[in-house]
Amino acid sequence: MSAATLEADALWAAVGDPTRRRLLDRLLALGEATATTLSGELPVTRQAVAKHLAVLDRVGLVAGRKEGRQVLYMVEPRRLDEAAQAMARAAAAWDQRLAAIKDLAEAAHREAEK
Repeated sequence: MSAATLEADALWAAVGDPTRRRLLDRLLALGEATATTLSGELPVTRQAVAKHLAVLDRVGLVAGRKEGRQVLYMVEPRRLDEAAQAMARAAAAWDQRLAAIKDLAEAAHREAEK
């Protein structure tokens, strides 16, 4: 498997989890936050939030910066935009595939009616 494929798979896995999507939503709304703050807003433990943030960090969707003993996380807008564009391309490809399947099914139905 190519590095690009592995990177894409990691991105899809990261955003495929509903808790991670909620973390991204909260970080977008707050600007930046600690794992402790985020765990107070979601029905998961601080440790679980930290693990989810680590996954998001590995794919470049969030970044952390130390402030004293705390780590403040924020969304990486450029990477989020890249991810959104990749998802839009995937959606367009699936739309084309589904349209082709529909055309084949309709052609088969017309042929069966003859």
